[in-house]
This record gives sequence, structure tokens and C-alpha cells, in this order.
Amino acid sequence: MKLKTIAAILALSAGTLYAQTVDIKDAWARATVQGQTATGAFMKLTAKEGSKLVAVSSPVAGVAEVHEMKMDGGVMKMRAVQGGLDLPVGKAVELKPGGYHVMLMDLKVALQKDTTIPMTLVFKDAKGVETRSELKVPVSAAAPANAADMGHGMHGKP
Repeated sequence: MKLKTIAAILALSAGTLYAQTVDIKDAWARATVQGQTATGAFMKLTAKEGSKLVAVSSPVAGVAEVHEMKMDGGVMKMRAVQGGLDLPVGKAVELKPGGYHVMLMDLKVALQKDTTIPMTLVFKDAKGVETRSELKVPVSAAAPANAADMGHGMHGKP
């Protein structure tokens, strides 16, 4: 019986250590007005081992996707990222306005400034193992001035 308990504790500990292989900092979502159906969420992701951000969800949105904005023939275009967003080892990937970002669509409620929204990020490593990070994302009209102080402790949870 003790052996099973020790094995369970070790398994849970290993999951927690693995889940912290992507550091999430400076997360925030743009506030909306009543009737607005979409907005963006932004953050910095740094993987400690090669990973991909493969899915995003939030109960405040009917649809949540990772999108990319880029110039194409002099026109700014936005599209969903197919197959996941690569997170190279040790290199911060910034999800920001005008670039990669989380698109929250079919909003169920207006996102009010100075509140938080729940969001789940799903990562997949090179071996295909998925982990989830549960976040409480602050809502702001613009990037918070103290963004460098936000997001600490927002590490993945199995």
C-alpha cells in the first residue's frame, strides 16, 4: 500500500514539474464594450523544452484560437494558426497586438476593465504529451503598465 502511495506522489510531482516547462508572463486580455463579439488576449511564452501551443479555451468565449496577423501584399491579414504555435527552447514568443495573439470570439459577456477571465492553454511537447495551464487573465483597455510584474506564478497545472 505504501508503495502505491509513493508511486502516486511521484507521478503527481513529475506532472507538476513537466507542466512548468512553459513559462507564461504578462498575460492580459483587451476589454470590450457591450455587444462586441471578439477581442484579443496577449502574453509571453517561454518554453524550457521544445513545445507547441496547440489549443486555447475560455468559458467567456464560444471560440478561442491562436491567430497571426501579418502583411500580405501590402494588406494586413489575420488567420488562425494551423497545427499549433511553435515555442522554441528558451526563446520568448510574444503574443501581442499586430502579431500572434489569442483571439476570443463569440463572446458571451463583455470583458470589463479591472476584472479577470479564466483561460486554459494546451501545450504539446515533441513526444506528443499534452499539458494544460489554467490562467486568470487580467482584463485591461491597453497593455498594463506593470505587465512585467504580472503573470508570475502563472505556470502550468496538470
